[in-house]
Amino acid sequence: MIQINNLTKSYGTRILFENLSLKLSSGQKIGFVGRNGSGKSTLFKIILGEEPYDEGEILIPRNYRIGTLRQHLHFTHKTVRDECACVLEGDAQHDVYKVEKILFGLGFTQDDLDKDPLSFSGGYQIRMNLVKLLVTEPNLLLLDEPTNYLDIVSLRWLASFIRAFEGEVILITHDRDFMDSVSTHTMGLRRKNVSIIKGNSHKYYEMMAQEDELYVKTKINHDKKRAELIDFVARNKARASTAVMAQSKAKELEKMGIMENLIDEKDLAFSFSYRPTPAKIIMEVKNLSFGYSADELLFQNLSFSLEKNKCLAIIGKNGKGKSTLLNTMAGVLTPNGEIISHPSTAIAHFGQTNIERLNKNSTIADEIQSADNTMPNVRVRSICGTMMFSGDDADKKISILSGGERSRVMLGKIIATPANLLFLDEPTNHLDMQSIDSLCDALKRFDGSVVIVTHSEMMLRELADQLIIFREGGAEFFNGTYDEFLEKIGWDEEISDAPKAKVVQQGSKKEQKQQRTALIQERSRLLNPLKKEIDFCENTIMTLEEKLKNSHALLIAYSEQGENGKLQEVSKQIGADEKMIEELFERLEVASEEFERVTKEYEDKLEGL
Repeated sequence: MIQINNLTKSYGTRILFENLSLKLSSGQKIGFVGRNGSGKSTLFKIILGEEPYDEGEILIPRNYRIGTLRQHLHFTHKTVRDECACVLEGDAQHDVYKVEKILFGLGFTQDDLDKDPLSFSGGYQIRMNLVKLLVTEPNLLLLDEPTNYLDIVSLRWLASFIRAFEGEVILITHDRDFMDSVSTHTMGLRRKNVSIIKGNSHKYYEMMAQEDELYVKTKINHDKKRAELIDFVARNKARASTAVMAQSKAKELEKMGIMENLIDEKDLAFSFSYRPTPAKIIMEVKNLSFGYSADELLFQNLSFSLEKNKCLAIIGKNGKGKSTLLNTMAGVLTPNGEIISHPSTAIAHFGQTNIERLNKNSTIADEIQSADNTMPNVRVRSICGTMMFSGDDADKKISILSGGERSRVMLGKIIATPANLLFLDEPTNHLDMQSIDSLCDALKRFDGSVVIVTHSEMMLRELADQLIIFREGGAEFFNGTYDEFLEKIGWDEEISDAPKAKVVQQGSKKEQKQQRTALIQERSRLLNPLKKEIDFCENTIMTLEEKLKNSHALLIAYSEQGENGKLQEVSKQIGADEKMIEELFERLEVASEEFERVTKEYEDKLEGL
């Protein structure tokens, strides 16, 4: 398997990661998390040999094939079938059925196979690249945001494919539900290094929070001891009688080193501005129809009511009209039928076309100010900071921003707009997991109504009260949650021949319960003495440190009084107490590491039942 040793990568003075080490084991499906810009995609490029690195080594076994999803599009054949089959080599050249099977899984029809690849939308062209990757059967799949271009049906198929894939996978995606549904392990890039755990992203972030908490506690004790040593050296290095002791303490201080402060990672903080409305029904839609040609309607005779404080999710396969429906409701397009809004309805609209309409010559602050010209500059700057454009960053021109940064500017404009009805078209694109969680929380708190287009099943489960489902026959209204839709109707377009993961036969529920009880008892037997050892060390260290504080006060007093005999006696006791504290810290570290190891081991065993 792949092994990475002491890898360092920097761009000028900015270090992405240093001394990064990673060993990939057989069959691991790894969800790769980390903030936007932390270096996840760069690490992929380094593994693929497309990006140089400063130091370290990457060991890849001979004949170990690595495949990655390419975002650039270059087609040389006249049909979809031939284009996707062109990657087959040797004896596999005639296995075109494998190509067709994957194409069907990703939403292509039988008729599509003979069409020109260039006749399809960008999203479907990306899927062709995904087919060309999957059909080569690599040992390792590196997937960087494959979910950006897939609809719900295709996502569910791809998840099934990855779970059954016999090789290794490293997956970068902002879709937490998708990641957790396919991954066996979670790897995170934070503070210039990686750590990997068995389990999902929720477990990973919980463990990282625990590690940070332990680090902070250890640093408090470490800094306290350093301060005492610095004080002692400063007071005693000039006196002949204590100079030798001060020199010894200075060497001890040098050996201790400095524990750096943890750098907090910035979170987007969403809070939508609500404009009060007395309406119970925000919008009523009657017999709505629309098509870009008279003989090809995307939806027709659609009727429903949107209540206050409800979320309507528009879902379905790509290219069926989801964004079109949202734009007709937002007044961007003119449909046939009636859309009746309450007079007090105030709209804020986030869409991909809106992002393109940002004034490229304006600054970020100017664009956000344009949402409400009465806003004071302090509020504008506050929103800029909320969207991670603090200080001088708020004065950057739109023209130099990336797609993700422009998306954040547009969200900032939505925040700045007092509204009671939000129209959101794929708002999670270019956001990392923490920002998506923050967006979800803000939408739950919002007192108005929301119409959202999304392929994220997590967001659908968290937010949706009602659905409009685009299917082969058009669009239909469903008055219920997403889980209720899956239970009562489901996706009839789902492909049934997606590969199935092997099912391990489990014992009876009674046997599992007995095994679980035995494991919990065994875990307690191992953890209890470790917990007692940790408590003893922490309490004794605190007692000794308080004693040291008093001893140092005596040392100063005896030194000023010239009591050399008592001075030596107290100094000897201080040395013994400091040695004991060092030993206790070592015992505490050993016990804490063993406590964490045993806890993790038995969590894994319990999860396996």
